[in-house]
Amino acid sequence: MKLPVLAKLSAPVGAAFLLAASFAQEITPTTGITFPVLGKIAPRHAREIASSPWSIGGETIDRDFTVYENYKKYLGPLGAKRIRLQAGWAKCEKTKGVYSWAWLDAIVDDAVAQGVRPWLEFNYGNTIYAGGGDTGLGGGFPASPEALAAWDNWCRALVKRYKDRVQEWEIWNEPDINKAGTAAAGAYVDLFIRTATIVRELQPTGRIWALGLAGNVDYADKVLAGLKAKGKLDLVDEITFHGYPRNPDDTSVADRLRAVIAKYDRPIAIRQGETGAPSKYQENFALSKIAWTETTQAKWDLRRLLAHRAKDVPMNLFTISDMHYTQASNQGGPDGMLRMNYKGLLGTNPDQTVSHVKPIYHAAQSVFAIFDDTVQRIPDYPFTTTATRKTALTGYRSGPGATHIVAVWFNDAAPVDSNEVTTVDLTLSAGRFSEPVLVDLRTSTVYALPQANWSRTGGVTLRNLPLYDSPLLIADRAALRLAASTAK
Repeated sequence: MKLPVLAKLSAPVGAAFLLAASFAQEITPTTGITFPVLGKIAPRHAREIASSPWSIGGETIDRDFTVYENYKKYLGPLGAKRIRLQAGWAKCEKTKGVYSWAWLDAIVDDAVAQGVRPWLEFNYGNTIYAGGGDTGLGGGFPASPEALAAWDNWCRALVKRYKDRVQEWEIWNEPDINKAGTAAAGAYVDLFIRTATIVRELQPTGRIWALGLAGNVDYADKVLAGLKAKGKLDLVDEITFHGYPRNPDDTSVADRLRAVIAKYDRPIAIRQGETGAPSKYQENFALSKIAWTETTQAKWDLRRLLAHRAKDVPMNLFTISDMHYTQASNQGGPDGMLRMNYKGLLGTNPDQTVSHVKPIYHAAQSVFAIFDDTVQRIPDYPFTTTATRKTALTGYRSGPGATHIVAVWFNDAAPVDSNEVTTVDLTLSAGRFSEPVLVDLRTSTVYALPQANWSRTGGVTLRNLPLYDSPLLIADRAALRLAASTAK
């Protein structure tokens, strides 16, 4: 059957969408949704979006575990407004005092041209200096006088070079799993102060993000206490934190981190800096030794995105491309051993080129297309439901008409591979909808809600609404931009 054409994409966005779709894996359908199909959510290129809370990970490129050139054509069409990049002291300075910027210039300039704002991380040590620290996750900080002076020089050169294109700077990655353990909090405080002071001097309006915390909130407390004792809390604009819980709806680290920050006399924002699920079984790294599929990856990532959005926490989705870790690190193994990390939105070949677009790429496109900064959360959105499973539900206000978008899913357990729905009744007593439709974000499919399935009763009541463990949206049809689509 040929679907009605509800909206056409502009040529650049449409071309990008078709490019991605041509490499896509088949998306497993959702079982039990019988409503008429209206079409698909149209993706929005990053250049079309003024601002949003979303970022995509471009991590490990400093160690060549991913290759920007291979995935760059998928970046702008994804619709994320930021990309997290690890600037890599050791990759920039392989000979003492000589900086190689060509690799980072190409990435920063291309991302900016695509409408994506890079945020650069000052990260990891450099073994060309005695006492220069280590070059990977969990490694030590630069500590010797020579290494610290070289670190200062590199940081200064980095900011000078990119301050016209970069406004956000993150200092280190997961220092709370440093080899020195919690005792390293004091060393991190010192490293943060010297680095942040350079940023403030060279770019007074730049945003400085602390920690890239692996999840140890007590460590963050120690760092903030150390900064306060030295009168340097004003150097911190935001704290970034990471997390990989089995159930993606567990955002308790954000709650605990906000509680710690509240003890200090400084308005410090928080940002999820790194989180995402694999698409297949892997032996190493976060969420390892679990039988993941591309379906459960998509569900986990979607729930993680919207669970953070429900708490007004900006989020960086980890990551755009599968990563090929090819050197020994704290996970063990000999030098040169390959360890795959399948958390990418894009699958890769052995040569690190893109093999295919995973379903989560298209699902994330839909989230990024809808939930930009014009969409505002409505606190304590009231609802009742006949569902017997624990249900997540958040209401949002969208656009000039202030119509509502409601995100809803079962959140009592980690996602499973089955996509069978359960029908429930749902009453949104504050609901404002003219013509509500149902959106399955995992498949980007928009369904009509027949009049028999909803009514206005002081709000909106929806009957026999299909729900499952992946986010669905209830939104006004007119508020959504649909792509031209054909189904058989």
